[in-house]
Amino acid sequence: MTDVIPPPVHLHAVVDALATNPALPPELVRRLFAYRKGHGSVAKRDDLTDDMAAEIIALDDHWLTHSLALNRDLPQAVRTTLSGHPDPAVRAAVVIGAEGSPRELFERLLDDPDLHVREFLAESAHVPPDLRARLAADPAPKVRATLARWWTQAPEPVRRLLLTDADDAVRASACATYYARLPHPVPPADLVPALLEDPVTRAGAVRHCALDSDTARWLAEDPDEMVRSQLAERPDLPPSLRDALAEDPSPQVTVRVFARQDTPESTRAAIHARILSDVPPPDWLDLPALDEDSLEQQIMREMAFVEIRMLSLPWVTADPLPYVDSPYACFRASAAMSDCLPAPVVARLLDDEESRVRTTMAQHARDRVDPDTAERIDRGFRPEKGMRWRPADDFPLPADALRRLATDPDPRMRQLAPRDLDLPVELVRSLAADPDPTVRRAIATHPRLPTRDLTRLLADPSEQVARAAAGHPDLPREQMERLLDLAGL
Repeated sequence: MTDVIPPPVHLHAVVDALATNPALPPELVRRLFAYRKGHGSVAKRDDLTDDMAAEIIALDDHWLTHSLALNRDLPQAVRTTLSGHPDPAVRAAVVIGAEGSPRELFERLLDDPDLHVREFLAESAHVPPDLRARLAADPAPKVRATLARWWTQAPEPVRRLLLTDADDAVRASACATYYARLPHPVPPADLVPALLEDPVTRAGAVRHCALDSDTARWLAEDPDEMVRSQLAERPDLPPSLRDALAEDPSPQVTVRVFARQDTPESTRAAIHARILSDVPPPDWLDLPALDEDSLEQQIMREMAFVEIRMLSLPWVTADPLPYVDSPYACFRASAAMSDCLPAPVVARLLDDEESRVRTTMAQHARDRVDPDTAERIDRGFRPEKGMRWRPADDFPLPADALRRLATDPDPRMRQLAPRDLDLPVELVRSLAADPDPTVRRAIATHPRLPTRDLTRLLADPSEQVARAAAGHPDLPREQMERLLDLAGL
């Protein structure tokens, strides 16, 4: 192996990551104030002094100042200064990072001329309630709609104002089927009839209305599939309408009939088969251009398929034993959420063919999960797209298992080996040269990574690996200075 260390392939990404290295000396932190290729990461450091913050503000660079405003560790005096910044994006960033700020800061921003600043105030739980309530009368409907969607536990006078707002979008946000925060609000009973009559709030009002037979039939014929899907969840839905909704053309409606406790098994099986048969092909987004209606239908089918797999059914969890052998994975997973299953059933569900069932059972029977079971469940784990969690996060493997996994054929399992902070150096070095970039990324922050190997990872062809190496607190100062020199800083 040559001793010549090439310059980083991803120099700007590496320098940007270096800006967050906790061991970066103050004089090198200051050199990064002149860096203009990243998004101002150096201004988000938690060790900035008052003088450093003042220097950043004086530079008047958008990204640096914006990042500084997002910094949750700023002294209040600096945050107050930034609340008067002429750039509205900076003032909005102040709101995002303003946890624990004094009342005066929020009061100053409450009448900000920029819509986005007030939107962020409407979202923020850190704004004093009496000040936040004033946003229910904000002149911009978008601000009021944002408040309705985010402040789900607003005082009743505020909710009433939003539920009776003159703007459709505000009312729709105030009486919805989805909110940005839990728990969902319950509208005042005297407003429910009007909310049910209003097309923009009808879907959100269905779960709260009195359901007589005439109202149920009327809602079952509503052209809005969200109204029909909400109706399909009502436990007091007449069986005849339940059966009619089981044939609804919208998969979003039929999924909810599938999930009902009183749905006949033959009907449930037919819905399940129909949804699975309607699943678009894996490459449907690459197919020749679809018209708008066809595209929407494909998206709805895909969403229904995901939903029917991920359903959690409280009534199954409450009485799990009849469903532990259900043909539907969501039923078995819901049964696995029970904390009172007999040992043989737990063992069976820990060995279920579906990853979600195994994982759910493990989380609800932690005392039954030994290291071998934990490793088996993690090895077979199939995460949903975008999920970063894995079972080993909740069920750490012992050091001997982690060291064995350092040479496992599966790179996903080799990624676990660096969790042993005392991993032998020869295994650390082997993982630093692993052919899989996700493994190199996992070892790049290891405390036992030799300096020479760490330095070489700065030039890794994978940007994520190189960034991780740049953030390592044991990166030698001479390498930090070398990176800054290469970047012209």
